[in-house]
Amino acid sequence: MSDVADKQQGAKSRKGTKDADGDRRLNMIEAINDALDIMLERDPDVIIMGEDVGYFGGVFRATAHLQEKHGKTRVFDTPISECGIIGVAVGMGAYGLRPVPEIQFADYIYPGLDQLISEAARLRYRSAAEYIAPLTVRSPFGGGIFGGQTHSQSPESIFTHVAGLKTVIPSTPHDAKGLLIAAIEDNDPVIFFEPKRIYNGPFSGYYDRPVQSWAKHADSVVPEGYYRIPLGKARTVREGTQMTVLAYGTMVHVAEAVAREKNIDAEILDLRTLVPLDIKAVEKSVEKTGKCMIVHEATRTSGFGAELSALVQERCFYHLEAPIERVTGFDTPYPHSLEWAYFPGPIRIGEAMDKLLEG
Repeated sequence: MSDVADKQQGAKSRKGTKDADGDRRLNMIEAINDALDIMLERDPDVIIMGEDVGYFGGVFRATAHLQEKHGKTRVFDTPISECGIIGVAVGMGAYGLRPVPEIQFADYIYPGLDQLISEAARLRYRSAAEYIAPLTVRSPFGGGIFGGQTHSQSPESIFTHVAGLKTVIPSTPHDAKGLLIAAIEDNDPVIFFEPKRIYNGPFSGYYDRPVQSWAKHADSVVPEGYYRIPLGKARTVREGTQMTVLAYGTMVHVAEAVAREKNIDAEILDLRTLVPLDIKAVEKSVEKTGKCMIVHEATRTSGFGAELSALVQERCFYHLEAPIERVTGFDTPYPHSLEWAYFPGPIRIGEAMDKLLEG
């Protein structure tokens, strides 16, 4: 998969470019690399580990040059054993370190579920806070490289169901850096999913249109040095009055592109963290617009959109003017050649927006 990743993502080892105004612009891979670099410098307890993260710099190059700069005891390769990677990280966290294990693709995280669910998520409670598990599990997730069933899944709802785990999904380089720093500093285990389809640029969802570059996007301006974005705070991408669109990761950009193209005054809320969820921001927006649509790439049944729909129904029932709409992936294994049909795109999202407006 490394050859595919190189061609599709084109990650660079440089730390961005400066625009005419002197602002530093990074793509998401560079922003993640920057956050890891800063935390390795700031905190001697931060450790990066995983398959190919050391000399090779990661399959998507998110850890490029970090071993060279910080040494083999701080950034190191592991055997191909996800249960071993996460299990060792739990022990490191209990010992006092802050490990940042990388699972090469989210699809490979399942062998480590027992360590995450039975150990990491419960350690603070089981030990009456004597021990904690401050690990941040990074992993690329979702479609984007025609990886099919074993390189394209979106398993976020599995982790949002587990008490004790936090789940973070950024949608911009600026947020990726700030959220990752906050996740590493958090004393609880965090699942940090990186939408690989937008590693190199925001994406409108059209197969026949090239991926845009982050170079001119407002949220690609990433300040030098340390900053953090608190977990549990949603971001209003655009304000509107006709409907609220709840999304995260890649779907933020697709929904925004559809609303702009169809000239719909939609308020788009980027959740950023699913757990903890900024439910107050969700309530405020839905009460304002009276209509709600939820978009995510994962399969529909038991997807996180179902939880969002229930919460909105419970908390905003008397403000709703139409049934809640969900646009999601299909309840099928992720297809290889039909990835673009599976992916919630402009046509399905546009139809749902039209239906909401008519409701």
